[in-house]
Amino acid sequence: MAPYLAAVRNYWALLPAIAVIVGLILLYAIPTLINPQWTSSILALFRQFPDDADSAKQHLGAQQIKSRRMLAGALVVAAIALVGFNVSLNREANGCYIAAKAWGAIDGKGAKDPCIDMIFGSFFGDGSGKTFETKPQPVASYQLVRKKHPKYLNWIQNSPEYKNVDLLVGTSLDCNLDLRIVESDDKITVVVDSDSPCPPADDVSLTAVKLKKPIGDRKLVTADDKPMQEINPDADSWPTVLKKLVTGG
Repeated sequence: MAPYLAAVRNYWALLPAIAVIVGLILLYAIPTLINPQWTSSILALFRQFPDDADSAKQHLGAQQIKSRRMLAGALVVAAIALVGFNVSLNREANGCYIAAKAWGAIDGKGAKDPCIDMIFGSFFGDGSGKTFETKPQPVASYQLVRKKHPKYLNWIQNSPEYKNVDLLVGTSLDCNLDLRIVESDDKITVVVDSDSPCPPADDVSLTAVKLKKPIGDRKLVTADDKPMQEINPDADSWPTVLKKLVTGG
């Protein structure tokens, strides 16, 4: 589903058009909800033919008042739904951007739609295999997938299945195939089997791991047994996104 929304999920790109549409809707709907006769009289003044001018003085019947108020109410609901749709898309985009940055991605062209271009599930590597380098490269962070599944996974390309994920590890695409995850009784070791550091990249490939046994009190370490950082990126709350929409921040 995510790729089909890529064209419209572009931070605040839709905001000006939505603001104009919602403003026009409310300009008609609110006075109509209060007193339909007002809007009926005002609209009649703009008719082209003079003979219709007297129609501005005509009073609406009870059924006409009811139907116009129902129409105005439906338009208000549509305006709220339109705003909610844009807030939802922007919330998801922000969530993907926050996650990509937390995994180490740098800003680039892909930031226009981070859910599609900045972060995605691993297409090739799965972290299995042996290490051959004497000095493998460290991996900075990991994310444990608990009962509350990360929301951003719903929107990225090639998203991993929740039922098959205990652990997420992010690397750049260049280093994804060299990722190695080795379990032992007392620790889980995560390294990149390469003799040179991974260069900075504007995208992140997430490798999903199903552990052989529950993590328990095992530590996650990287090269030289250095501890890794656990991250838990999540989307902005709805009030935060609404505030950004209003302030443009």
